[in-house]
Amino acid sequence: MRYAYAITGALLLGGTAIAITSPNVGAQVAQNEGIQAAAPAGAPASLADMVEKLQPAVVNISTKQRVKVQTQNPFAGTPFGDLFGQGQQGGGQPQTRQAQSLGSGFLISADGYIVTNNHVVSAGAEGATVDSITVTLTNKEEYPAKLIGRDPATDLAVLKIESKKPLPFVKFGDSTKSRVGDWVVAIGNPFALSGTVTAGIISALHRGTGGSYDKFIQTDASINQGNSGGPMFDMRGNVIGINSQILSPSGGNVGIGFAIPSEQAAPIVATLQKGQTIKRGYLGVQISPLSEDLADSLGLAKNRGEFVQGVEPGKGAEKAGIKAGDVIVSVAGQEVSPDQNLSSIVASQPIGSSVPIVLLRNGQRQSVNAVVGERPSEDELSNFAPQQDEDFSQQDQNPGQAAQQSLGISAIPLTPGIIRQLGVAADTRGVVITAVDGSTDAGSKGLRRGDVIITANNRPIASQAELDAQVKAVSGQGRNAILLQVLRRGQQPIFLPVRLRDK
Repeated sequence: MRYAYAITGALLLGGTAIAITSPNVGAQVAQNEGIQAAAPAGAPASLADMVEKLQPAVVNISTKQRVKVQTQNPFAGTPFGDLFGQGQQGGGQPQTRQAQSLGSGFLISADGYIVTNNHVVSAGAEGATVDSITVTLTNKEEYPAKLIGRDPATDLAVLKIESKKPLPFVKFGDSTKSRVGDWVVAIGNPFALSGTVTAGIISALHRGTGGSYDKFIQTDASINQGNSGGPMFDMRGNVIGINSQILSPSGGNVGIGFAIPSEQAAPIVATLQKGQTIKRGYLGVQISPLSEDLADSLGLAKNRGEFVQGVEPGKGAEKAGIKAGDVIVSVAGQEVSPDQNLSSIVASQPIGSSVPIVLLRNGQRQSVNAVVGERPSEDELSNFAPQQDEDFSQQDQNPGQAAQQSLGISAIPLTPGIIRQLGVAADTRGVVITAVDGSTDAGSKGLRRGDVIITANNRPIASQAELDAQVKAVSGQGRNAILLQVLRRGQQPIFLPVRLRDK
C-alpha cells in the first residue's frame, strides 16, 4: 500500500501542475521528448522480442506439504496439565499442518518435461511430506505434475505434466562458451510474481559455495526467493544456467546469484528424464583443499591439487597405492584446482575405467593408475568420513611448559598404559599431547590434551625431542607451518597444518 500511495500522490501532483501551467508556453517541449538512447555496447536495444518468445516456456511450481508439529500444553506444570491428556512436561500430541512452497522451472520438451531445482519440490522441513506438485503456465493453465527423478547432489529435478496440446519449450545452450561480462536474462517467479524478467551480466564462472560438485555461474541479475529452478538465458535465448542460490545477509537480492551451468545440468537432466538414477565415479579418498597453511606445511603452492586425508580400504585409491598425506594434482589429464575440484573430475569418469593420476608424495611427483568405482550413497559415505567432535575447540587450561615450544605443544611418548587409557589401537605409535598453549595456532585449531601426534612433517614421531627436531627442520627450510597427523579416540587420523609461533 505504501507504494500505491506514493504513485497516487505523484499523479495528483502532476495533475495540479498541469492545471496551473500557463497556455503561453506551448512552444516549449518536455525534457524527455524525442530521446532515443543508444544501447550499451554488446547489448540489444530491447529484450522484449526475445522475452516474448521465452516467457511461455517458464513455469511456476508450487507444492502442498504436510508438516507434523508438536503442540505445547499451555497448562503444563500446573494442576490442570493432566486434564488435557498431555502430561506434566508440556509435550503435546503431534498435529499435521499444511504448508506450501513456490519456485520456478522451465519446459524442455513439447510433451511436458520440466526442469527445476530439487529443493523446490522437496519437503521444506524435517518430518514434512510433499502431497502434490502443481505447475502453472504463463496463461494461468494449471497441471498436476509427476516427479520423474531428482539428483540432490546437484540440486536438480525433472517433472512431467500431461497436456493434450504441444507445449512451448526451450533448449539448453553451451555454458562452456560463456564468458565473464556476457549479458544474461533470468525469468522466474520471485515472491510469487510470475513471469518476472531480470537482466545482468555473468560476474564469475566455476564459483563454489561448499558443495562437492559446485561449478556455478555467478550473476548480478536479480534473483530472489521463488527464482529457484528458473532458467538463465544467454542473448541467443538458450538456457545456459538454472538459477539455484543467492548469497544475501538479508534474504533479498544483493547482486550475487548462482546458477547451475548447462554443461553440468544437461547430461544429468537427460539421465533423469529417462527415469534412470545418477551414478558417479568414486576413488575412495577423503580429501581437503590445499589451503594456505596446508600448502605452507608441505612447501607447495596453494590452490594446486587436493590433500588426501584418508584412504578407504578396498577402493580404487588404495589399490592404486594412493596413501594418506599424498597431494593429488591431476586426474585423467585434468588439473585439480579450486575451479575444477577432485570430486567433480572423478565423478565424471566412467565407472570401471582406469584413469591416470599424478600425485605428490614427500615432494616427489609420482604417477599411478586407479580403477574408478561407483560412488556409494551419502549414508555409506558418512561412515567413512571422520565425525566432528562438539568439544574439539576446547583448550587445555594448564599449558605448563607448552608455551616454551615453537608449536605451543607439550607431549610425552605413548606407553601401553596411556594407550589403554586413551582407548586407541594397541599398535598406535606416536606422542600424546599433555598441554596446549591456547594462544598458538595449535590451540586455535583445536588440538588438546589426549590427542596423539602420529607423524610430523611426514616423519614418525615417538618423543617430544623428535617433534621439536621436525619443527626445526621445517623452520630451516623457510616454511612457517608443519603438517601433523593427529589421532583422537573414536576418529580416523587426520592431517592438520599448524602454523609455527612467531619468534
